[in-house]
Amino acid sequence: MTAKSAAAAARATVYGYPRQGPNRELKKAIEGYWKGRVTADALRATAAELRRTNWRQLAGAGIHEVPTGDFSYYDHVLDTTVMVGALPARHRGAVETDALDGYFAMARGTQDVAPLEMTKWFDTNYHYLVPELGPDTVFTADSAKQVAELKEALALGLAARPVLVGPVTYLLLAKPAPGVAADFDPLTLLDRLLPVYAEVLADLRAAGAQWVQLDEPALVQDRTPAELNAATRTYRDLGALTDRPKLLVASYFDRLGDALPVLAKAPVEGLALDFTEAAAANLDALAAVGGLPGKRLVAGVVNGRNIWVNDLSASLATLGTLLGLADRIDVAASCSLLHVPLDAAPERDIEPQILRWLAFARQKTGEIVALAKGLAQGTDAITGELAANRADLASRAGSPITHDPAVRARAAAVTEADARRSQPYAERAAAQRAHLGLPLLPTTTIGSFPQTGELRTARADLRARRIDTAGYEERVKAEIQEVISFQEKTGLDVLVHGEAERNDMVQYFAEQLTGYLATQHGWVQSYGTRYVRPPILAGDISRPEPMTVRWTTYAQSLTARPVKGMLTGPVTMLAWSFVRDDQPLGDTARQVALALRDEVDDLERAGSSVVQVDEPALRETLPLRAADRPAYLAWATEAFRLSTSGVRPDTQIHTHMCYAEFGDIVQAIDDLDADVISLEAARSHMQVARELAAHGYPREAGPGVYDIHSPRVPSAEEAADLLRTGLKAVPAERLWVNPDCGLKTRGWPETRAALENLVAATRTVRAELPAS
Repeated sequence: MTAKSAAAAARATVYGYPRQGPNRELKKAIEGYWKGRVTADALRATAAELRRTNWRQLAGAGIHEVPTGDFSYYDHVLDTTVMVGALPARHRGAVETDALDGYFAMARGTQDVAPLEMTKWFDTNYHYLVPELGPDTVFTADSAKQVAELKEALALGLAARPVLVGPVTYLLLAKPAPGVAADFDPLTLLDRLLPVYAEVLADLRAAGAQWVQLDEPALVQDRTPAELNAATRTYRDLGALTDRPKLLVASYFDRLGDALPVLAKAPVEGLALDFTEAAAANLDALAAVGGLPGKRLVAGVVNGRNIWVNDLSASLATLGTLLGLADRIDVAASCSLLHVPLDAAPERDIEPQILRWLAFARQKTGEIVALAKGLAQGTDAITGELAANRADLASRAGSPITHDPAVRARAAAVTEADARRSQPYAERAAAQRAHLGLPLLPTTTIGSFPQTGELRTARADLRARRIDTAGYEERVKAEIQEVISFQEKTGLDVLVHGEAERNDMVQYFAEQLTGYLATQHGWVQSYGTRYVRPPILAGDISRPEPMTVRWTTYAQSLTARPVKGMLTGPVTMLAWSFVRDDQPLGDTARQVALALRDEVDDLERAGSSVVQVDEPALRETLPLRAADRPAYLAWATEAFRLSTSGVRPDTQIHTHMCYAEFGDIVQAIDDLDADVISLEAARSHMQVARELAAHGYPREAGPGVYDIHSPRVPSAEEAADLLRTGLKAVPAERLWVNPDCGLKTRGWPETRAALENLVAATRTVRAELPAS
């Protein structure tokens, strides 16, 4: 096919779409089902209506081929586990009794059965449920969900493409099941898994699928020859099937590298590549293999992970470069639009001039359609869109919002000494022990406590002006009093004020820093029914006034025990925001770090002896390719130290991380030079404690003993067993006891019971320690 005919054939498509609905209808229906207020049939009806609405909107906007199968009640990787029949033995009975309740049991656990482990989806803030596999795993095909959703879309008269997690990525994301040897490699199960995928593909073809998309984002990471060979075998075998739809293999989030020639040579009909995060690398690699003659190329030229308007002219230039490299060039976002909010149009609190700079899922859909039209029909067909786009880009580039000379001058003046504590850890630790007087195995929580209905109502009443600020603050004070009183009665050693005043750990700070924008409707799924509204980092960052000192000081006035000051770290402030794309991330991180440094210093001056600066996103933001990691870790760890290094030696600096793979960043954790780190460990059975020990981590650590992402309450003996496991890796004089994460999403009854058990477990294990 000639370049001209490839351009003329261009169509618009997407890989996935936000699931929640404009008013988070899915979240409300699922949580209503969990509470018994919504029936299973009503939940299914809500889900079906959301799917229909999404597909119709996409088709109405000009998307030629809508995705199916990307919709999920909780997580698309968990859906894949169901599709291939890899149900954990402990959940199989529940699934057989009631498929929907069993599905949620795998996701959330029950009082009697632990859920699947949860961790981050590559370098995003989306969490997936980790498959548990072993040498005895038997796969069986269950394509009911995928077939049903395809039929729903086809019944609407739409062209539809089912989207599945690819078999190689599925196995590479999996872990050995409980009781299976730690060195078991799930990829050894590939030959068992491929016939199941073959059966699913045949079912989808019978249901009317012309194309099926198999997502293989794991192939953009560094892969061994054995793993690349697995990809070769997978697509050789699937491509050789006769009873199947056409196959589109998709990658995203980075460059394909050594996997590109593997997929280019495979007997599949199309590839989908990311031309935003890795445009130059993928372009060069594609040209080096001679393109994709006879195949379809879906070009992800619209950024599916950030919210800035696309540079349409630049994207058209990229698309023009691709012409001639494939038989057909289609236009898409770089990845599923799951990672951005649904629609910017309802935002009423953002200035219209700034709103022009933003593109959420619906706006990105319009960009994709315009680019496909411009490619197929020529730029004359989209002159209006191009002119408006140029004006939007110029408005942003020239806005004073994006440039504050004072902030830039301060950041430029930072020296290496500014990011170092005044004394080494051993001397600080002695000073802190003398100052704080804590027992062995000190107990604490991560920061937040349950956000009660009364508190949420008060916050809504304040926004609606049904109460004034004074009335709202009285409600916050009452919540803090209750939290402090409970912690004292329970016997916790280092307390928190509970963060009653905070709606979100990033948004709360963003609303008080210059350079950030907050949305009212910009919800994005983090996991399950947990949605967040990432703020938008639009300009240079500074702190006009203290942000947390008032409430922390108030809490400290209620108790003689230390109350931690609680802040969100600079890397997490970036990772859980939509960041500016007009300067290096390290420059932005330094600006945020300096603003936080001022807050840490003010907390210390106000009497805080312990300050926690959370960095749960440090691992999440780690580049997917090893070659890119040293530069990232250098500025990321410097930013944390810059935030925390101005305090006295006897002020104890904590940090916190959760739900990530920590093994490959232990050195970076060490480089943070925090005095105490708390980490998620309950679902992974203290794996991180063993990783810290193997590294020789010299400071104090609190691997979590209570999984807060499940409604189940661990018994005191269960917590004690985890604590004993932790002691095998971390000595008692350096081991803390805490939950995995903050308690904001939990209810008070389970929180009380779990923390009482945590303290009881600690007392039991303390009594077992040898006398000093």
